[in-house]
Amino acid sequence: MKAVVVEKRGDESVLKIGETPDPVCGDGELLIRVKCAALNRADLMQRQGFYPPPPGASEILGLECAGDVIAVGKSVTGWRVGDRAMALLPGGGYAEKAVAHQGSAMKVPNALSDEEAAFPEVFLTAFVNLFSLAQVQRGENVLIHGGGSGVGTASLQLLREAGARAIVTAGSDEKCQQCLRFGADVAINYRSGPFAPQVKAATNDRGADIILDSIGGAYLAENLDALAPGGRLVLIGLMKGATAEINLATILRRHLKIFGSTLRSRSVAEKAEIVRDFLARFGTVLEAGKLRPPVYKTFPVSQVSDAHRMMQASEHFGKIVLRLT
Repeated sequence: MKAVVVEKRGDESVLKIGETPDPVCGDGELLIRVKCAALNRADLMQRQGFYPPPPGASEILGLECAGDVIAVGKSVTGWRVGDRAMALLPGGGYAEKAVAHQGSAMKVPNALSDEEAAFPEVFLTAFVNLFSLAQVQRGENVLIHGGGSGVGTASLQLLREAGARAIVTAGSDEKCQQCLRFGADVAINYRSGPFAPQVKAATNDRGADIILDSIGGAYLAENLDALAPGGRLVLIGLMKGATAEINLATILRRHLKIFGSTLRSRSVAEKAEIVRDFLARFGTVLEAGKLRPPVYKTFPVSQVSDAHRMMQASEHFGKIVLRLT
């Protein structure tokens, strides 16, 4: 089959279109003919050699895809050949065919296009961290760093449905305006100065009840300053560093909680539970087409290098998508 291959670690130029063996559909798995796969920051990190796939997973890039089921494995229930599927993958999305465990796949609502349906990674990341870990409640203030990203825009939609108040950071006034139009209550241009005072000003000096952070070390001290008493910081990425020094007395005195979380390395059983919980809470609005990512641009797979350059430059708002077929 045709797939994107990484010939060596490096920049976008190392991405090539090549031929690879077809994946084999195992027990409890679906074989999907991929129509669209979405980009994630993790793809860029894997290409550079910083984020290898879990043991046993495909070396091919791509953590989420949408397409049609072309084979079902032994013990699969509720799926048949021809069903439209969107799937969370440990790898393998940048290819004509991909294998997903049935517990990591969801039926594509009729309201969504193939491009829009390539979203499980970002919506499930937002869901498990905001709802399962941080236990967001109606009326709480939630700070999302990178409000215009795939996870950011997914978070905005889920928080809207949950009745929580969304504060975001973004890298330009234009992106801040896009976030506000998309449903953010407050948008902060992080290039204009420290964000913590602006978060406090937007919350009557209380601070954020929850912060979802993909930035890491460079933001840690300010994140803690921006949290409300009893606040929860959920760390999901390390874009600006893996180390930082903090005063632990701050955490003790203000009863703060810090969670570390990744989705890709979780077990098949854990991912299936996340999918079940997501559908139990948001399945109705998903089916109605009320959860859909903004698709910034769709590239043919032959232009995968251009797609990676766009993501690296943070030009986009929402999702960047590859079309395979």
